[in-house]
Amino acid sequence: MIRVAAVGDVHLGPDVRGRIRPHLDDIAGCADVLLLAGDLTQHGTVPEAEVVVEEFRDLAVPVIAVLGNHDFQCDSPGDITRMLRDAGITVLEGSGVVLGLPGGRLGVGGGKGFGGGFRGRSGSEFGEPEMKAFVRHSRELAEALGAALRGLDAEYRVCLTHYAPVADTLAGEPPEIYPFLGSYFLAEAADSAGVDLAVHGHAHAGQECGTTPGGIAVRNVALPVIRRAFAVYTLDHQEGVRHPDEARIPAPAV
Repeated sequence: MIRVAAVGDVHLGPDVRGRIRPHLDDIAGCADVLLLAGDLTQHGTVPEAEVVVEEFRDLAVPVIAVLGNHDFQCDSPGDITRMLRDAGITVLEGSGVVLGLPGGRLGVGGGKGFGGGFRGRSGSEFGEPEMKAFVRHSRELAEALGAALRGLDAEYRVCLTHYAPVADTLAGEPPEIYPFLGSYFLAEAADSAGVDLAVHGHAHAGQECGTTPGGIAVRNVALPVIRRAFAVYTLDHQEGVRHPDEARIPAPAV
């Protein structure tokens, strides 16, 4: 059994410095690892990333992150990634990591992902070069993610993205923007590897729970959705993905 804590869309910056860290002091009591599902900053600036480092460094559990679209806004994702890694936070993009935890080996494959939409209502690599480039970018990111997930040698595996792999967890968002909130390519990546759980953020007005076409549990952990500093999901091959009540701590005001 492995306990996975996760949160996304914390949108940190100097104006909200110190609002999350107090909720993480006892995280080792209810979780074995913390996943950050992107949009760690407000506008992708280095000063905002400094706050992210302050909030999440030196925790009692490993921290694994992906970036989100906000983290790209100021064209400094490389700087942000280096800052997080220097602080001991693992940052994934089309890559994976395996952790030896008390409950077994946990593999996490991650990447930001991208948009494009979902089957029956998605874009395609057809027409103008700009449209083909948009969809191709989404597909290529998902293909790299799928390869990383399939290469994980672990008892439990989790897919970590910012963009959504399914439309289920977008319910509550305007349907017109679904193509900009996620892509079915990401669900295909998770299903191809048979992961135990897929975690994402990005959809602030969505809902928490969904399922891929292959039956994998999907959880939208955007802070405005889970309404707490992090959610905890217990992975157990006998009982599946469970959601313990003790994880429901108050979310910080951000």
